[in-house]
This record gives sequence, structure tokens and C-alpha cells, in this order.
Amino acid sequence: MINRPRIKFIFHTIIHKGWLILFIIKFSFQLLKRSIVHDLSKFSKYESEGFGELIDKLAGSTYGTDSYNNLLKQLQPILDHHYKHNSHHPEHYENGIDGMDLLDLVEMYLDWKASIKKHKDGDLNKSIEYNKTRFKISDNLVNIFTNSNKNKI
Repeated sequence: MINRPRIKFIFHTIIHKGWLILFIIKFSFQLLKRSIVHDLSKFSKYESEGFGELIDKLAGSTYGTDSYNNLLKQLQPILDHHYKHNSHHPEHYENGIDGMDLLDLVEMYLDWKASIKKHKDGDLNKSIEYNKTRFKISDNLVNIFTNSNKNKI
């Protein structure tokens, strides 16, 4: 005997899975595109010359310290240009992180993860904790970032 409710349920589940696959593929392609165009503005003459002058000092500094923040102040006009052209930075939006979408958040988190590799004492958990205050990040989002780091994402 045919169990019509069960067949209907399985059919709807297959349709749901199809939509989910489509959305994940679309999101993945958008994220892949972002990985390719990530920080392309740094190759502009304006940004590359500005960052180039301080790259060694930045690499030798510890993220979030007074010396690091003083270097950022020296780079402020260049950073303003960079933030304007790169939406994965909270400074890109008038309302910071609250203006971001999910793609911006994922790219920002992965950018932080890549950035710690530039510092000999880089630590993603410390960066997340520092950025919590710097960008007024909610405890919930901090937990998501910390959980992602624990899970080696």
C-alpha cells in the first residue's frame, strides 16, 4: 500500500534540499569571488605606497597595542580610502558591523584570521576580544567567531 503522506513529505524534502543546495552554491560562489577581489585596492598606487612605507613596522607590532594604533593614525588617509573600497571592514559602513551582510562578516572573520599570520605574536582569539570593543560587536557574534576558531574554520 502506498503511503501518500510519506511520499509527499519525501518529495517536499527533496525540493527543500534542492533549494538549499542552490543557495549554498550561490553563497559559495559569492564568497569565492570575494576571495579573488579581496583588498584589490591595496594594489593601487595610493594604498601600496602608503602601506609600503610602514609595512615593516606594522608587521613588527602587536595588534591592538598603542604602538600599532599610532601606526594606524599615520595611515589614516590611506585607511579611509581602503575602507571606502572594501565592504568587509566595519569602517565601510556608517553603522559599522550592523551595516554588514553575512558575506561581509565571513570575509571580515577570515581576513582577521589571515592578518594574524603577519604578526609573530598573532592570536585570533585576542584579535576577536580586542575587536569586540573596537567595533562594538555583540556578545552573540563574538561567541560565533570564537566558536568558529575553536572548530578550525
